[in-house]
Amino acid sequence: MDIIFKIAAIGLLTAIVNQLLKKADKDEIATLVTLAGLVIVLLMIVDMIGQLFDALRTLFSLY
Repeated sequence: MDIIFKIAAIGLLTAIVNQLLKKADKDEIATLVTLAGLVIVLLMIVDMIGQLFDALRTLFSLY
């Protein structure tokens, strides 16, 4: 449940900064901020998937 709140907070923060930058006519930087938020969330999810595979490997004694 904690990860859902973290992802929502990153998304909300990214959306607010994106809108502020678009109002200031800095569309390129707004796009980069959105991409940075997406990359951060994807890295969090990849780390969680890695932990899941490690748990499954130890559960089934594959190594």
